[in-house]
Amino acid sequence: MALYLPASAEHQPPPLDSLTPREIMAELDKHVVGQHAAKRAVAVALRNRMRRQKLTPELAEEIMPKNIIMIGPTGVGKTEIARRLARLSNSPFLKVEASKFTEVGYVGRDVESMIRDLVEIAIDMVREEKLEEVSDKAEQNAEERLLDILLPPVPPPPAAGAAPNDSPGPILLPGAGAPPPAAARPAADGARKTREKLREQLREGKLDDKMVEIETRERNFPSFEIITNQGVEEMDINIKDMLPNLFGQRTKKRKMRVAEAMEYLIQEEEQRLVDMDQVTRQAVERVEQGGIIFLDELDKIAGREAGHGPDVSREGVQRDILPIVEGTTVNTRYGMVRTDHILFIAAGAFHVSKPSDLIPELQGRFPIRVELDSLTVEDFVKILKEPQSSLIKQYTALLETEGIQLVFADDSLAEIARLSAEVNNATENIGARRLHTIMERVLEQISFEGAELKEKKMVIDAQYVQAQLGNIVKDQDLSRYIL
Repeated sequence: MALYLPASAEHQPPPLDSLTPREIMAELDKHVVGQHAAKRAVAVALRNRMRRQKLTPELAEEIMPKNIIMIGPTGVGKTEIARRLARLSNSPFLKVEASKFTEVGYVGRDVESMIRDLVEIAIDMVREEKLEEVSDKAEQNAEERLLDILLPPVPPPPAAGAAPNDSPGPILLPGAGAPPPAAARPAADGARKTREKLREQLREGKLDDKMVEIETRERNFPSFEIITNQGVEEMDINIKDMLPNLFGQRTKKRKMRVAEAMEYLIQEEEQRLVDMDQVTRQAVERVEQGGIIFLDELDKIAGREAGHGPDVSREGVQRDILPIVEGTTVNTRYGMVRTDHILFIAAGAFHVSKPSDLIPELQGRFPIRVELDSLTVEDFVKILKEPQSSLIKQYTALLETEGIQLVFADDSLAEIARLSAEVNNATENIGARRLHTIMERVLEQISFEGAELKEKKMVIDAQYVQAQLGNIVKDQDLSRYIL
């Protein structure tokens, strides 16, 4: 199976095939601070996936992914590590909460829906890649169609000896009734020159406000809802395929601006050029061989019940998740999907329960367990300024759109980090998410006044941070509600 490399971007990482686990960790370090044990585990898992693809099909089929459990409090980077890993490998990625599923027989979503959702994500990924491949051709075709509407092509002259409209009539002798071919050339040349002038004006945007009439497909389609004991998501019946003659594609004429018509025609041409059968095949293969599912809040379904009470379905959910993780075949609207080689990364705080509270069969399917560290003041400072899209860079770029130059002094970052850690310790520890709350409070006045500020250069130092937050942090009752 081929490796799916990310599309070109400004900070494109090196080819995935050449990345060693150490280099994968370095790529993750650009976005996530600390947590080296977790990064090490996912880097080895990704590298093993690439190693497996180089084996013979018979041996590769026997090698199963080593699923991972990440143990750590909220806001320390569990989800972000898994998400960045998926982006790095350009794999279909789905984040889902284990607590949203229920045992078969209870009201709620069944566990197989996560595979269906993952396939839908893969379909969208592959379709976007195919649309990018055909975008130039689609734009060219749409331009030709729009020019045909603006300047209808000149009908060819009737052939010598042929009656008009091919209707029976007297036979015309050569040169007797039809114009000679040379006489039609000036008209054709003139039409061609006019068409090229229109093409230039169209590309320069001079015709954008001109109104044209084009044929559009009606997309309204009668909706059917079929309720079964398996739920609506099992009823993947396409009525349009079953009754093609009853619900045919009808068209109607609409008037719209040239710019809007161009966008509509490009979309229509893209849909026409993309082979959805090929998209479906590639998406299913990508899910089976490279899919990643992040199963969050696994600790919420851990625990053994006595068979009564509101949480009676916890163990049942574990038993339903078990076949998906160990490998089964799930029926989706795009065909059967095998889950044998999908990588599952589970996560949970495990404050009340612990991984050993899971049923033994499920424990065995997650052989790798890593514990993530709580964030320190030093980690908060690094999170503020080191990642490629750090909070400081985000707020600076946002306010720069209104001409405000935001400058953060080093002591201000240290003060924000200190206050974040202090509030985390005094109230609930929500990890790095506390930085968002603190930063919003610090910059609230500047963000509100925005373009109205006369002073366009704003320097944020420790004194300014204290002025905005000092009283709130000291009052613990108030900080519980505001920070």
